[in-house]
Amino acid sequence: MYIPTYEDMLAAHERIKPHIRLTPVRTSDYLNDLTGAQLFFKCENFQEPGAFKVRGASNAVFGLSEEQAKKGVATHSSGNHASCLSYAAMLRGIPCNVVMPRTAPQAKKDTVRRYGGVITECEPSTTSREATFAKVQEASGGEFVHPYNDPRVIAGQGTCSREFMEQTGGLDMVVAPIGGGGMISGTCLTLATLAPETKVIAAEPEQADDAYRSFKAGHIIADDAPKTIADGLLVPLKDLTWHFVKNHVSEICTASEQEIIDAMKLIWKHLRVVMEPSSAVPLATILKNADAFRGKRVGIIITGGNVDLDKLPWIQGT
Repeated sequence: MYIPTYEDMLAAHERIKPHIRLTPVRTSDYLNDLTGAQLFFKCENFQEPGAFKVRGASNAVFGLSEEQAKKGVATHSSGNHASCLSYAAMLRGIPCNVVMPRTAPQAKKDTVRRYGGVITECEPSTTSREATFAKVQEASGGEFVHPYNDPRVIAGQGTCSREFMEQTGGLDMVVAPIGGGGMISGTCLTLATLAPETKVIAAEPEQADDAYRSFKAGHIIADDAPKTIADGLLVPLKDLTWHFVKNHVSEICTASEQEIIDAMKLIWKHLRVVMEPSSAVPLATILKNADAFRGKRVGIIITGGNVDLDKLPWIQGT
């Protein structure tokens, strides 16, 4: 197992800079007063495909040799990695095949297709996802770019925290959502060298809390098909992301479905940005554990903004 290094992250940043946006950092006096902390929101939802995953996807796609690139790329994803890999493949002019759960938000499927990705649907479970993907990859021959358990992807995701530290002048803590652990691993990778005094906190839905339980147990516990409104956080940790979580994450906090929805509404209303439920989990956990964050400079990564506008979680009947 190759573990990406700080140098890999720096190389990734140079490789992907032409293909990503330097996303802004937003603040809100209201949310600062509400939490008693100084909050800084890194708006990765403002990336062109709507999520931070364009960083890792671009690093993988533009790191391929010409020979590798001819066959294109392939992956499985609940949405944002699929969108971002399709986008990066479109920029390089190569094919992209993705396996997505049939329950993935329509907005995410539409984004994949807009960028030329070819979707094969599967059942919403890790078992079905991986079995369907094996067939698709065999047929296409494309380079597998795992949504998170890939050193190229983690090095790419690590570039976000490098920018974040430069934009804020330093933070006491960085809080990011955790599903498979790609963003958290990239954050750990960068901050362990750049700002080892900064704590990395992961935020997870109570209804898909296998990373939390893994963290407490000291080994990976994988749920096959959890159900939560945070549709981007359904997948389990893998060996590479577990390495970063067990060695560098200070704590994993969880939030209920209602707490996630309430936090999402607060961000839409007071930060005035469109973001998806998965991205609201960090604020939900901060509000729930206010004493741990009070008086601190806290960075929150808004990981994505791909949401079905006709199915917002606070609208009855969705």
